[in-house]
Amino acid sequence: MAPVQIDALGPAGAYRARKRLDVTDVTGAPAVTLSLVPKLFVSRALTALRAARPLPHQRRIAALAEAAARFTGDEIAGLSFGDYERTVSRVSGVPLPVVRAATAAIAEAATLAGETTGLARPQGAVEDWRAPETLRGNAVWTRRGDVFAVHAAGNHPGPHSLWLEALALGYRVAVRPSRREPLTPHRLITALRAAGFGDDQVVLLPTDHDAADEVLHGADLGLVYGGDDVVRKYATGSRILPQGPGRSKILLTAGADWRAHLDTIVDSISHQGGVACINATAVLVDGDPAPLAQAIAERLAALPSLPPDSDKAVLPVQPVAGARALEAFLLGQARGTTAWLGGDGIVDELGDGSAALRPAVHQVDRADAPQTRVELPFPCVWVAPWSPADGLAPLRDTLVLTVFTDDDSLVADLLDEPTISNVYVGDHPTYWLRPGVPHDAYLGEFLMRTKTVIRSGR
Repeated sequence: MAPVQIDALGPAGAYRARKRLDVTDVTGAPAVTLSLVPKLFVSRALTALRAARPLPHQRRIAALAEAAARFTGDEIAGLSFGDYERTVSRVSGVPLPVVRAATAAIAEAATLAGETTGLARPQGAVEDWRAPETLRGNAVWTRRGDVFAVHAAGNHPGPHSLWLEALALGYRVAVRPSRREPLTPHRLITALRAAGFGDDQVVLLPTDHDAADEVLHGADLGLVYGGDDVVRKYATGSRILPQGPGRSKILLTAGADWRAHLDTIVDSISHQGGVACINATAVLVDGDPAPLAQAIAERLAALPSLPPDSDKAVLPVQPVAGARALEAFLLGQARGTTAWLGGDGIVDELGDGSAALRPAVHQVDRADAPQTRVELPFPCVWVAPWSPADGLAPLRDTLVLTVFTDDDSLVADLLDEPTISNVYVGDHPTYWLRPGVPHDAYLGEFLMRTKTVIRSGR
């Protein structure tokens, strides 16, 4: 099949740049030809977004709902929806069933945007300054800016459901797609434009690294995905919201029988191919961790190695060279630990230039072992001992913490810990999520603010 042509989507429509990038699939075969726009194109596009007026609220919500139907129903860039999903799987290496679940979540987020965006609004604020409450003085929920930029992730399509909230709130949005997987934002933005958002409301700006920062610098606010280096770069500012590693965890305190919760523990590690920030990276247990580590390893060892676009795929796939590099990194980090699975490597070559990333289970000797902070894009878990004397320190910097405990005071302490974003008590896997609940706080908390308005009646 000929490579899919992915053009930039600027304020004057689709644009095929002179400079292009060939994106290969996991076997090394050409899959996508991506246009890369220069800094001048980026700056002009952001100027156009800033000059544009947002669609009225009800038209935005209706257009988002229509875009959901177009995203899943239209032929875009020559691809049916099913062909698009398979191409995403082949390019990113994310298992096809995971891609399908993610695209369904994107469509659902667009459909429900009118309801979910309002959940972050303070109870005392109204959406519109014309509301009757402002006649006597009231808080009004308003945007912090006009233009929102996104440096998108390429490891999973799911995060593209988040920035739709910015459109719903009246922002004009610029997306710099990942060069690893540009298909999802291109398809989504094409659907949004067909549904009624103007070319000056939402743009797709693929760039090389030299022009990447221009996308963020030219916007009022931005969202950027990356590793610890990205988080450190943007952590101190108020304009850019960094989304880094999740380092999600599971804790079993004394009295919690891991045998009764093994399904939840294993699913938390391996669901979605282990590629998401909400997959469990570490499991901490009050007591001997060895029996639990062994049981996890036995379950994960049974997962099959299949091409990513197989309907039964459950493990991520990468080109062999990339897989070997990840393997070498893992083995280096795992020195001094007890390997229950993956100690001899995690690369399973599929014979076509690609390799499945097999699961890894390692036992460490203390709750604060540095390995528990190592998050890798496949089912990889560090099993550690924990006791109340270790306290909360080993549990910090966690996106989702599932805790099995009867200790209500511990749960309260976990909720009070600022660096733990979400706490699930009992048999709820770390990947649990539904529209309307915050992933890492509500995006609206970052995008919006309140202003007091009082006006005379007329």
